[in-house]
Amino acid sequence: MVKRLLKRNALDIYLFNKGENFKSYKVLGAHIRKRDGISGVEFTVWAPKAKQVSLVGDFNGWNIHECPMMPVEDTGMWHAFVPEVEEFSLYKYAVMDYQDKVTLKADPFAFFSEVKPNTASRVYDLKGYKWNDANWMRNRKKKSPYKSPLNIYELHLGSWDHHEEGYMTYGQMEEKLIPYIKSMGYTHIEVMPLTEHPFDGSWGYQATGYFSITSRYGTPKDFMSFVDACHKAGIGVLLDWVPCHFCNDEHGLRRFDGTETFEHSDKTFADNELWGTTNFDYAKTQVQSFLISNALFFLEKFHIDGLRVDAVAFMLYQGYTTHQSHVNEDAVNFLQRLNKEVFARYPDVLMMAEESSAWPLVTAPIHDGGLGFNFKWNMGWMNDMLEYMEMDYHDRHNNHKAITFSVMYAFTENFILPLSHDEVVHGKKSLLNKMPGDYWQKFANLRMFYGYMYAYPGKKLLFMGGELGQFIEWDYERPIDWFLRDYDKHREMELCVKDLNHFYTKEEAFYFNDDQYKGFEWIDYSNNEQSIISFVRNGEKENILVVCNFTPEVYKSFELGAPYMGNYIEVLNTDDVKYGGSGFCSKQRVKAVKKQAHGRPQSIQIDIAPLATMYFKIEKTEEIRDENV
Repeated sequence: MVKRLLKRNALDIYLFNKGENFKSYKVLGAHIRKRDGISGVEFTVWAPKAKQVSLVGDFNGWNIHECPMMPVEDTGMWHAFVPEVEEFSLYKYAVMDYQDKVTLKADPFAFFSEVKPNTASRVYDLKGYKWNDANWMRNRKKKSPYKSPLNIYELHLGSWDHHEEGYMTYGQMEEKLIPYIKSMGYTHIEVMPLTEHPFDGSWGYQATGYFSITSRYGTPKDFMSFVDACHKAGIGVLLDWVPCHFCNDEHGLRRFDGTETFEHSDKTFADNELWGTTNFDYAKTQVQSFLISNALFFLEKFHIDGLRVDAVAFMLYQGYTTHQSHVNEDAVNFLQRLNKEVFARYPDVLMMAEESSAWPLVTAPIHDGGLGFNFKWNMGWMNDMLEYMEMDYHDRHNNHKAITFSVMYAFTENFILPLSHDEVVHGKKSLLNKMPGDYWQKFANLRMFYGYMYAYPGKKLLFMGGELGQFIEWDYERPIDWFLRDYDKHREMELCVKDLNHFYTKEEAFYFNDDQYKGFEWIDYSNNEQSIISFVRNGEKENILVVCNFTPEVYKSFELGAPYMGNYIEVLNTDDVKYGGSGFCSKQRVKAVKKQAHGRPQSIQIDIAPLATMYFKIEKTEEIRDENV
């Protein structure tokens, strides 16, 4: 049987060891097959330094002596074919190390796992699901992600909402989540990691089963159905993906064969003391095959529309500081190779880097020295803005550069503006509770901030609960406070976010030129005394003037330079009464006059609402250019 495996899969095994098998999940793991007319399961595992490996499961009473696996000579592989084992059978590998210690390990390539707190792998056949998203997949190929709206709702499936019996299933999410996302106007959801993980408190970021969609919410085919339903509703599905580190639980990847198998042999680089986990060793060719296969696995088998790659900065720096002398060249090479292989097969997906350092060219092509991602989270913008938004109003004039500096680098990468889960946990306070002032001001301030974010260059991401204005931080053990919709201010906040979502996706000025300087034009960035900024978003067809007032002051007949002669029609105001605002100067329509202001030969006078972002569509009649201005 071993000779037959070696003959049939010799090339695949050779390429895995060489770091060039990017569909290694088709060879390793558990696969239902027929051999000589006998149905059973073929098991293959990579454990190069193991002294002995045997297969244990519910089909042999977990007896470590009953089913020894045979080594595939000079490959590091172990193999067994077990007749009459059925789908959903439980199993593990009993791995004996060089000191004769036996450890029961879950299958690194298992497609399904036992429900926590149990940790066995399950035999599962991924074949057989009939997809119904051909239109979505075809249309995805036609769209440029840079020229299209990208508005992401980030969520944690286990705590978005609860069923009376606990977690909602993938099927229940189909029924409840998808209509909500559709109604709210998001283009994509981004789901926090769904690879199998033993501890809820890791939120999925400390995995044991990289090819195993977590069993908490159903089967892998249930998840396929969920993705399918999202696509049929016109909603893209993105996954958080964690190629940085894995958890230390005994049944996981750590010291898989009794030695440093997936991790570095030097504990300095293997041990992740910050998170209590273990780091991958990207220099190992088998690790490259494992991780790149894993990324492609989700894109192929689950029709995922993109991956948000976690902790990229942590990967890039050896020793995990941000000092240039500690660059992890193996990680750099791995990330470039990852993106090269992904885009060679799926040029229409998103590869998004959560990269928090000043590493250059994250979204630049590899042949230009870049990492090859197509989007990067704009962590600088996020940190500056949240720090600014938490300031008392009378202090903001001294920190005006926090809302203007990021334009200096806004077009150096293809950015996503993230207000993610990381900003509303561990004592950081919810977005609403970060806002200063009284009850009314907190809501007004957050609505204004959202209006500013949707108008600012970059794609958008908001974590669940932010749309309601939750007062409490995110807690993975409890659902969103949906009861808040019974209260006016929270219901009005949700309506404001909904309208912003739909406005953003309909107005090409807000997304079409996100990656180019011509898409953004300051009117006035220097008014720190009044904490007001104004700018124009330029599309191919339309232009929208944006005015943001970061204080509770009201300004009547405020003079503002205008880019064109014509009419300026207010189309959205976060101070609208329907959003819980004061309703000051709602539905303005003003006409530009030939009077210089802010370096423009024409200007308008508008009334500016307190703590508000205001959008004006421009009906151009002519543009006056005066070289003396």
